[in-house]
Amino acid sequence: MKKILVTGGCGFIGSHLVDKLVELGFEVKVYDFLEPQVHCNGRPSYLNKHAQYLFKDIRDQNSLSKALKDREIVFHLASQVGVGQSMYEVSKYVSHNEYGTAVLLDRIVNTKNKVKKILVASSMSIYGEGAYRCSKCGVVYPGLRSVDKIKKKDWQVYCDSCRKKLIPIPTPEIKPLNPVSVYSINKRSQEELCLSIGRAYKIPTVALRYFNAFGPRQSLSNPYTGVGAIFLSRVKNDNPPCIYEDGFQARDFIYISDLVEANILAMKKPQADYKIFNVGRGEPITILKIAQTIIKLLNKKIKPKVLNKFRNGDIRCCYADITKIKKYLGFSPKVSFEQGMKKLINWSYDQKSLDLYEKAKNELSKRGLI
Repeated sequence: MKKILVTGGCGFIGSHLVDKLVELGFEVKVYDFLEPQVHCNGRPSYLNKHAQYLFKDIRDQNSLSKALKDREIVFHLASQVGVGQSMYEVSKYVSHNEYGTAVLLDRIVNTKNKVKKILVASSMSIYGEGAYRCSKCGVVYPGLRSVDKIKKKDWQVYCDSCRKKLIPIPTPEIKPLNPVSVYSINKRSQEELCLSIGRAYKIPTVALRYFNAFGPRQSLSNPYTGVGAIFLSRVKNDNPPCIYEDGFQARDFIYISDLVEANILAMKKPQADYKIFNVGRGEPITILKIAQTIIKLLNKKIKPKVLNKFRNGDIRCCYADITKIKKYLGFSPKVSFEQGMKKLINWSYDQKSLDLYEKAKNELSKRGLI
């Protein structure tokens, strides 16, 4: 029986991963801080009773050394999460996400343990804008959108060379990274730190770039969680989902069971070692369509509120090219966006859902980030 450590294993993604690992017969230890913004009621009721738990800070060297002692595989999911919030709680995000990862790796290489594989949760946010096609220049990887265009409420992305309007295409792992928030810089650092140490010490390491995960156990009262959960919280409280720009920004949403399956495949298959993989459905969906789908499924007479405002650090479009993960790991997502959203909504009926969107928006606004 393999012994596994999951950092951040009480969170939305981590807890589902723990459930699957326990189901498969692994001995699982969870290391989690129980961040109050996510776990506002303390220890969540859904935690798997067959796992061991250590409620400690990822920066606590002594506790991490003890947690690692007999572990063979480490899933590193512990992170402070929130793109907007990271832009003003800078030291908190860098300390937990980057220094916390450094402490974990330091303990792996400088203490007596049995760690034979590391899997780190990276993020699509490290790409910045996704990949595009220009009718004149071919495949291009544009930089940030022009301030002048944004001031004119022109939300489109244009070719840096010929200025033609671009068409989004699936984003491959080879795209140059261009993180545009503190959080996305953190995720790039986590990925690069883990891969660097893994290669140097010959510990097989895998970086999984998660796209927009959604499903049961997402915090419906955390205004910095995923857009699907934020919209769901708004609509359940009879408030319109508020959409920046024109609503035609596009993202890639992957249901939690599919994302967990990708993690299991990456753990089991040696073909994954020392590689980076996108984990998404490979299909774009607009922010407006997300809002409309949630309203329809909840049978509410609400219309989305399109703000026509820009939020600093937002990108226009990024969805996954999943060719690589299909080729090496045989991964194939099974749950469509609408199927997954129905599951999330069914779960949400018994959940407390505070709509704190306005509070979060005001925080960003007073700092000039909107």
